[in-house]
Formats: sequence, structure tokens, C-alpha cells
Amino acid sequence: MTTLTIKDLHVSVDGIPILKGINLEIKSGEVNTIMGPNGSGKSTLAYVLMGHPKYKIEKGQILLDGEEITQLSPDKRARKGLFLSFQYPQEVSGVTLANFLRTALNSQKEKPVHVMEFKKLLDEKLDLLQMDPSFGKRYLNDGFSGGEKKKAEILQLAVLQPKIAILDETDSGTDVDALKIISNGINTVAKQQNMGILLITHYDRILQYIKTDKVHILVEGKIVKTGGPELAGHIDEAGYGKLEEK
Repeated sequence: MTTLTIKDLHVSVDGIPILKGINLEIKSGEVNTIMGPNGSGKSTLAYVLMGHPKYKIEKGQILLDGEEITQLSPDKRARKGLFLSFQYPQEVSGVTLANFLRTALNSQKEKPVHVMEFKKLLDEKLDLLQMDPSFGKRYLNDGFSGGEKKKAEILQLAVLQPKIAILDETDSGTDVDALKIISNGINTVAKQQNMGILLITHYDRILQYIKTDKVHILVEGKIVKTGGPELAGHIDEAGYGKLEEK
């Protein structure tokens, strides 16, 4: 059992407070969903958890299985089992998805994975996620549609096998068909690896395909309400207005 614990987290950017006392716990096998209006601090939380240097932690702790990781660099957090799926993945021409994944995987291993062993692993994961075998031969996100970029992120999730995955607006820029495939992939990988997931989203449509255990509403840098999956449906109908007034 792995647990990511966030205690009284206060974060600023260029002296401006963004997160104002976040308390949260994500465990193996659970899906926690963060919802909130634009500018509420959702993506800030994702980046801070992975150690982005732009964000200054003014107060609070980030713990992984009881060990404080608040000051660790992103690569060290990744080696300990954290993963971040970006809302807007970068395009890298000249580097194939397969080569990128093998390099990322080897950076987490003491002994490099042999080329043939990696190919077998990649083929297994492509098959698991029902992706075309040629997908890994394409340049990383180069010319990818929004849906393809998100599929590539889920393939990374499957290959790297983190303990806790932070998925930042995985549903953005996708049509319904792509969303179903991506959600299927997340469900499959999470179940197979007993992964803990922090799912960050603006709308509840992805929750039609991914079962969440808890929904947390983030408004102006604070979690103002926590509930079950039904809370997401309520927000979809009523909006964040009344919560923002509190």
C-alpha cells in the first residue's frame, strides 16, 4: 500500500498565493478527483506535487509513504513512484515515443533494460491499451491529435508503472471516442498495477468512464467540499457559483 499525503500545503508564484492550505491523501487502488473552476489552482497542485521549480512552497508537507519529499527534485520523485500526465504534452520531433519511453524507464532502473526486453514490454502495453503497434515508432507528440497525445501519456503510465499517478485534465482536447479509449486505458492500467490516481478535471464527463472514490472541489486555492461521485454530477448541474460564494 502506497500513500501520498499532502498536509496544509501553501504555495505561491511570484509572491502571489495560489494554494492556501491543501490537505489530501491518495492511496493505492483509489481514485481521487479534483474539480474546480479555471484559475482555482488545480494544475498548480499537480506541478507542485512533481516538484516544478516555478512554484514556491510557503508552508506544508508532501509525504510519500511517510517520507517527506517536499524538497526532492522531479526526477527523484519519479524514481520513488510519482507520475504526472501533462494537460498540454510537448512535441519533440526526432525522438520516437519508444526511445523516449525506454530512456525514461532506464532512468528509474539501476540496470538498463535490454532493447529486446523493452520491445516486448512495449508491445504488451500497446496490446493492453488496444493501440496500433506502429504508435511507438512515431515522433513524440509530433503531429499528434489531442486524443493521440493523451493516449501517448497513458502509454507512458502503462510502461513506467508508477505507484501514484497525477493526471492533469486528461480529458481536455479529446472527442468522445478518444475519451472512451483513454479512460479504458486508465482503468486497465490502474487495476493491473493497483495504482493510486489523482484525477484533475474541469468537467465530470470523464467520470462517466472512470469510477472515482472521492471528489474534492477546489475553489480559490482551497478544498471547499469533499464528497462521493455524486458531487461531480451536482457541480455539472449547478456549477461552482454557490461554492465560490462561501
